Amino acid sequence: MVELRKRPEPPSAASQPPLKKSGSSTSAKPRSESSKAPTPSVDRAEESRKPAVGDTIQLEGFGGEIETQDGERTNLKKLVDDSQSGVVLFTYPKASTPGCTTQACLFRDEFSPLTATGYSIFGLSSDSPKSNTTFKTKQRLPFTLLCDSNATLIAAIGMRKSPKGIVRGVFVVSKASKVEAVEPGGPAATVEAVRRLVKSARASSSERVTNVVDARETPKDENSKAGNASLAGDDSAEVRADTAAEVADTAEKLDEA
Repeated sequence: MVELRKRPEPPSAASQPPLKKSGSSTSAKPRSESSKAPTPSVDRAEESRKPAVGDTIQLEGFGGEIETQDGERTNLKKLVDDSQSGVVLFTYPKASTPGCTTQACLFRDEFSPLTATGYSIFGLSSDSPKSNTTFKTKQRLPFTLLCDSNATLIAAIGMRKSPKGIVRGVFVVSKASKVEAVEPGGPAATVEAVRRLVKSARASSSERVTNVVDARETPKDENSKAGNASLAGDDSAEVRADTAAEVADTAEKLDEA
């Protein structure tokens, strides 16, 4: 006797795995590439806008608004306008960390000589006002700490790290809006960059003073020479007068004889 086996029913449509759409894998790849493309292009654009030493920058709107550790809104133009000779911005990644503490304390310890020629010094990071207030108070920092939460000014001076973060460094701009230093570096290197600028400024100032003194002394010398010439002329006139008198006396004596 033959046993009849029941043929298994085909799986229902609901249980069948969905079919892959043709071209779905190829279309996903371009989307993935396009999503990654903006990152390097933004970095290249920021790099091309990075100011260089010798550039004169437009301070109006440069780097956007920032705030002090006390929450006061300000911007780079106002800081430069309020300074005597220019502004020093030293950037640091995070307040109260070892490297940033070393950097801030180096600027603190040399604050007087570094500001002797009129520079105003500021620390710049993306830390909150609260974090920077604690940092400033604990380390007894004599300068204002600037809070750039969106890193707009940090990016404008070329100190933003991709994709996010801050490069330790120093940026100096003069009263005339001229970039005098843009240098990434360690704590000591950032202080040394400002020290070189101060030394150069002092040398230039000394040279200007010397030139002014020389310019003031020159007319005196010329007047002195003129006075000597006048005296010499007077002496010569007296000699001529005496000679003429002697000649007249001699002639008179000859006539009497």
